[in-house]
Amino acid sequence: MDIASFIGIFGGIAVVIFGGYTGGSLGGLFHVPSLFITLGGSYMCLYVSFPLHYVVGVFKVIARIFRKIDYHEKELVQKLIALSEKSRRNGLLALEEEIDDFEDRFMRTGLQNAIDGIDGEAIRALMENELSQMEARHAVWISVLNSWATLAPGFGMLGTVMGLIGMLSQLEDKSSLGPNMATALVTTFYGSILANWLFIPIATKLQYQNDCEVRAKEMIIEGVLGILAGDHPRILTQKLMTYLEPKDASAIEAEFLKD
Repeated sequence: MDIASFIGIFGGIAVVIFGGYTGGSLGGLFHVPSLFITLGGSYMCLYVSFPLHYVVGVFKVIARIFRKIDYHEKELVQKLIALSEKSRRNGLLALEEEIDDFEDRFMRTGLQNAIDGIDGEAIRALMENELSQMEARHAVWISVLNSWATLAPGFGMLGTVMGLIGMLSQLEDKSSLGPNMATALVTTFYGSILANWLFIPIATKLQYQNDCEVRAKEMIIEGVLGILAGDHPRILTQKLMTYLEPKDASAIEAEFLKD
């Protein structure tokens, strides 16, 4: 569970509520028709912009920000180095008995291709193509959130214009001007808060998760190709350490490069 996402989402709600309460305008911030226009209208526009399964599935993707994503890069490096040492001692075929147990399909397929004697450039091309296609799929989901973030303020302004039209049609009743103006402006508030509190931060978190997965897979590509090329384990270790956080890189260095 990603605690940071919970803090951001629910902490944002608390800040707005506290600000509205202390400012004496808390009751005016809750207006169901304005929220319906802003949230519902912008969501309906997504159906025009994207295929159905993306718009329906966006909520499942949003839920990913509450999951703690860990690609275990340090453990991957340790495993790749161990495989490299075994390959240099016993040959590539000795790895075949181990890879069936790997949960990471990307790594398992790459190593199987290496064991089968496929050329290194061909393996790189296959693995990098799979990686680029993964990034493309992720980019579509992120663009759905970014589009929603763009649309929400626009519908907030639309709701404000609708409220102003209603206010101007009742100018003879001066007592209604203040409440009607407040109602008109609250839709702009909803558009801004939905974009800046929800959709843009969620898209940013999804982009971060994508970048982490890409880095892990790039590390696997370098590891598989290093094993295929027969790189010395020390050389492979130094190469793979560059993908790790400094703390994990220091631990790997102490474990494999201590001599």
